[in-house]
Amino acid sequence: MTKATPQSVVIPQLIVGLGNPEPKYEQTRHNIGFAAVDALARSWKIPLSENRKFQGEFGEGVSPNREKIRLLKPLTYMNNSGQAIRAVVDWFKLPPESILVIYDDMDLPVGKIRLRLSGSAGGHNGMKSAIAHLCTQNFPRLRIGIGKPHQAASNNGNTISHVLGRFSTTENQVVSKLLPLIVDCVELCLKQGVETAMNRYNTVDLAATQDS
Repeated sequence: MTKATPQSVVIPQLIVGLGNPEPKYEQTRHNIGFAAVDALARSWKIPLSENRKFQGEFGEGVSPNREKIRLLKPLTYMNNSGQAIRAVVDWFKLPPESILVIYDDMDLPVGKIRLRLSGSAGGHNGMKSAIAHLCTQNFPRLRIGIGKPHQAASNNGNTISHVLGRFSTTENQVVSKLLPLIVDCVELCLKQGVETAMNRYNTVDLAATQDS
C-alpha cells in the first residue's frame, strides 16, 4: 500500500487572459482578462507581440519569483480561445495545471475576484473552448466579476449587450483599483502557490470598500 503524498503546490507557468481582439471590444467587460494580462505585462516589463504560431499576443519573461513566465492573449475570438492556449501548451510541453486562465464572470459583482484550482466552464464560451482543447477541467482560473445586467429578467440579447458593453464611471473606479490587486494575487500564486492566493484574495470585495 503506497503512502498518500501531500498535494503539490500549483505554480502557474503560463497566464492567459481571455477576450476579443478587435478595437471595438477594447475596455469592454468581456475583455477584462486582456486588461489583467496587460497589467501583468506592464508590472513585469514583459513586452507582448503578435505570434502567429500561437494565434495570439505572447510574451516571455521573468516573474517576481525569478522563474520564467509566459503571458498570452488569444486573438482567435473568445469562442476559439482554446486553440491558442493549446498551441502554447504543445510548444512548451506544459502540464494543464500550470496554466492560469483569467476571464470575466457575470455571477460575481464588480470588485470581486475568485481563484480556483479547477472547475467547469460555468457557461463561459472562452472557458468551454479552453477545456475542450486541453481535454481537462483541472487547471487554475481567476474569475473577475463584471456583475449582471440591471434588469432582473435579463434576456439573451440584454446579457450580450451587458458583456460587450463598457464599465460605468463608478465601475471603472473599482476596476482601476482591482487590476493592481490582481497583479498582487497572481504574484502570490507564483511565489507561494494558487491555494495560498485563494485563501487571501477570494474574500476581498473592493466595491464594498468603495462604498464604505
